[in-house]
Amino acid sequence: MLAILGIASATVLLAAQTEPIRPYRPARQVSGTIRLWGHGSPTNHFMGELVSAWQTGFQRHQPGIRFDDRMHGTASAIGALYAGVGDVAILGREILRSELAAFERVKGYRPLGIDIATGSLDVRNFDFALVVFVHKDNPLVQLTLADLDGVFGCEHRRGSANIRTWGQLGLAGEWAGRPIQTYGFALSRGFALFFQDTVMGGSGRWNPGLREYVDVKRPDGTLLDSGQQVLDSLGQDRYGIAVSSLLYATPLVKPLALATDPAGPAYHATKENLISRRYPLTRFITAFVDRPPGAAVDPKVDEFLRYILSREGQDAIVRDGRYLPLSTEAVRDQTLRLQ
Repeated sequence: MLAILGIASATVLLAAQTEPIRPYRPARQVSGTIRLWGHGSPTNHFMGELVSAWQTGFQRHQPGIRFDDRMHGTASAIGALYAGVGDVAILGREILRSELAAFERVKGYRPLGIDIATGSLDVRNFDFALVVFVHKDNPLVQLTLADLDGVFGCEHRRGSANIRTWGQLGLAGEWAGRPIQTYGFALSRGFALFFQDTVMGGSGRWNPGLREYVDVKRPDGTLLDSGQQVLDSLGQDRYGIAVSSLLYATPLVKPLALATDPAGPAYHATKENLISRRYPLTRFITAFVDRPPGAAVDPKVDEFLRYILSREGQDAIVRDGRYLPLSTEAVRDQTLRLQ
């Protein structure tokens, strides 16, 4: 197995498991066509190689299955479900409230979501974990989600009050009275929506001093990512704090460990901590299906999702090397959701 996966990748997978993920065992033989919609585009397949690996592996066990791939983008996926033209919607970001509302308006109930992979640590376009950074000179080493709510938010559904100076976070001396300057992604981006749902309790009332960044094109036509701009700006601001990705880290900035609550331990964003779901700003790839209340999932769809949640399906994620696999515990939890 190590020769196939590579020692480093296999170590990441195995270190996160308390016991091996079970291999796929068909509960029944199924046939027909599974219509897939989701993360991709005409110019970039994104998940194309991984989805193809899942399909090929699944068809070895279920030769009566065919696939109709319509991976044209996350924005089209949920609509395909409630319009009845798709069987599985694989999203490249968290589902939007508007998408949930639209599905529920049409169908009268919510879609069933099954996490099938862990978002990446630092791979662009592969649901990378959000990371909070300070300037390298800042003595702070960790924060809680309530702290972040106080710094980045205004409504404080998780925290208790505005936090606008470093002294309020426990720093003394020259830092105590210095105002905190916040940096982050544009509030219209999925990154910001995930942050406000996870950290700010769903509140959309942000610190009005937030400096937002969007992707821009350089004079030579290349793209300058917003995440890079965020950390480049932080590197020039000794008293700033930023939300970005490890992908864009520079020697001038420092990532912080995060704790869900003050009593709990704080964790850095690492592959192991993402897979184990200990890091609070871990993201997930979720497949949505249309399952009416009290009904069973379509048998062919059920079998395909169980294959993705099997050892073979999760090993394919490791071989692909961009997303991260699920832990054994997460696989068990998601499999139970199919019942």
